[in-house]
Amino acid sequence: MVFTPPSWVPQLPFDPPDSITIGEFWADERYGRCPHDKSRNPFTCGITGKTYTSREMKERYELLARSLGKRMGWRANEDTPWDKVIGIFSFNSIDFLMSTFAVQRLSGIATPANAMYSAAELEHQLKSSTAKALITCIPLLDTALKAAKGAGIAEDKIFIMDVALGPKKTNFKTLDDLISEGRSLPEVEPLRWTKGQGARQTAFLCYSSGTSGLPKAVMIAHQNVIANIMQVRWHEALGREQKGVETQAALGLLPLSHIYGLVVVANAGIYRGDEIVILPRFDLKILLQSIQQFKLNELYLVPPIIIQLLKNPNVCAKYDLSSVRYVYTGAAPLGAETHEDVTKAFPGWSIGQGYGMTETSTVALSTGENDIMVGSAGSLVPATKAKILGEDGKEITEYEKPGELWIQSPSVTLGYLNNQKATSEAYVYDDDGRWIRTGDVAVVRKASSGHEHFAIVDRMKELIKVKGHQVAPAELEAHLLTHPLVNDCAVIPVPDVNSGEVPKAFIVKSAAAGSELDDEVARDICKYIEDHKARYKWLKGGVEFIDVIPKSPSGKILRRLLRDKDREARRARGAML
Repeated sequence: MVFTPPSWVPQLPFDPPDSITIGEFWADERYGRCPHDKSRNPFTCGITGKTYTSREMKERYELLARSLGKRMGWRANEDTPWDKVIGIFSFNSIDFLMSTFAVQRLSGIATPANAMYSAAELEHQLKSSTAKALITCIPLLDTALKAAKGAGIAEDKIFIMDVALGPKKTNFKTLDDLISEGRSLPEVEPLRWTKGQGARQTAFLCYSSGTSGLPKAVMIAHQNVIANIMQVRWHEALGREQKGVETQAALGLLPLSHIYGLVVVANAGIYRGDEIVILPRFDLKILLQSIQQFKLNELYLVPPIIIQLLKNPNVCAKYDLSSVRYVYTGAAPLGAETHEDVTKAFPGWSIGQGYGMTETSTVALSTGENDIMVGSAGSLVPATKAKILGEDGKEITEYEKPGELWIQSPSVTLGYLNNQKATSEAYVYDDDGRWIRTGDVAVVRKASSGHEHFAIVDRMKELIKVKGHQVAPAELEAHLLTHPLVNDCAVIPVPDVNSGEVPKAFIVKSAAAGSELDDEVARDICKYIEDHKARYKWLKGGVEFIDVIPKSPSGKILRRLLRDKDREARRARGAML
């Protein structure tokens, strides 16, 4: 059975344009954006208050494109997009999205990188994406320099984005320097794209573990992002209209390097004429102060931050949070109990969830303010279809029966860079067209409103979600196997109050461990991960030694057995989780 959006969800008023850049789509009122004169300033720094109007933002990315083109020797209509890839490795900034528009104005590709990456992880992304330059920020400069050197990027191709953190002085050229240079340079020539080029050409390379395995570069076309901007905007239209909301102030705390922050918060927000108040990273008191100071109406959050709000009622009580109308959460499921706790603690807040993935250029399911169902990820957004397939490969038609979620949408991306095998496994065709196999287990439920909602109940894929960040067990296992004291290993998720989940390693010690104490070996193994991997990949769930890793006859690790083992051990200890 093919599921479609509820009757209240409008159809898109026009097909997503397929021959323009994301920046052109955002800036041009002919494409349905909120008129500039009625729009709020797109981005405002929640620390300093610095801001630009939408017209100033457009001018800045045009000027930055001139300067980047000059320094890199790039022309808008020459060479391929793959010759013009720029990495963006920074905390959130009011210039983050502007810089991506500048790269794309040159018909180039932006590849955002997680600000928590180690030098080795960033180097891998820069190499695999063939990045020729890097935009970073001063707090991350040491890591950026190490990675850039390893990837063969010269220091004169490293540029600094201003963030409201740390020192300001640097010997490297800043984006403001480049924008100033751009004023004395000729305009970038208009793009001469052919029909459909925006549907074929990659705008972003975002790294995802997809349905399984190590991180892969997802090729996201301009039209994919444009489509999802439109889907988000029109899916929300009825709920916002019923609440009397034309434009609003919203929170921009989630990393703009992550697809959720990049598309749903930043791109979709400013298309609607909203103001996004940017915070460089999470700090509870600064978050609460920003809500009070900027009178934020909508908070884009992830479950671990929501839990922090619930765990600190005395701190929250010191601030005026009455401006908040709606909390939208994603990246990981929010439990029904937590949802209900929020509504009790903050009676004026409505809570909605969304579901998506990098491969769907973000949102496929979303909660409208007009149709909230506790514990659901919402309903299908416009122009989207879904199937639920059982383990036998047959389509499920009943409510409450779980199966793998398949999604069809104009936002479904092009595939994985240089990985045809993974692409063919995840992006599939049948008589109904092209689908993305999400690897997530979902059920369809009927809300009291009578409309169909989806709930994500499990993961076929074995990713660990740490504060919304994806951690692939295979990546950590591959690294652990290079440790001299590790003979075999497996990594599983274990529940954590603050992070949702954290990685735990089961280790079979090698002979080299000899008579070393388990605690000493465990500390050494944990440090080995900490020295090479981002903090959210650290083994916060601990290390447990085991005689043998359970595997199937084909050699596949039976993580389910290890999860069961860990669950029983926690139950025996009387653990709450």
